[in-house]
Amino acid sequence: MRLIELLRLARFGIVGLSAAAVHYWVVIALVELLDIAPLQANFGGFFVAFWLSYFGHRYWTFSDAIASHTDCKHSSFLKFLLVALLGFCMNELLFYLLLRYAGWPYYFALAAVVFTVAVMTYVLSRLWAFRHAAH
Repeated sequence: MRLIELLRLARFGIVGLSAAAVHYWVVIALVELLDIAPLQANFGGFFVAFWLSYFGHRYWTFSDAIASHTDCKHSSFLKFLLVALLGFCMNELLFYLLLRYAGWPYYFALAAVVFTVAVMTYVLSRLWAFRHAAH
């Protein structure tokens, strides 16, 4: 693996772990402080973490892979939004299954799904959402 790709993977990990931690702690706060059900609180966690993730990946992780054209930036945002929404749908489904059928405590189930979905997010972000398009 080339050095640039290893650095990108490390940056992705830092941004991703930060966003995952924010997602996790927002959900915990909503559940524990506001008595919101875990599956509903997960939406709040996703919303907050999405922005950290997008800006971190856009301006740090994949900054070298994005064209400077404004329409490319908008395209990257829409693609990343689709990746994030797909990831959140997977997150919510796995979260539901672990809560409903495995009977895991919500904080264990949430930790498992937040980090599991990160792999898919990296691959789709790298190969599609923030891919440099030739002009």
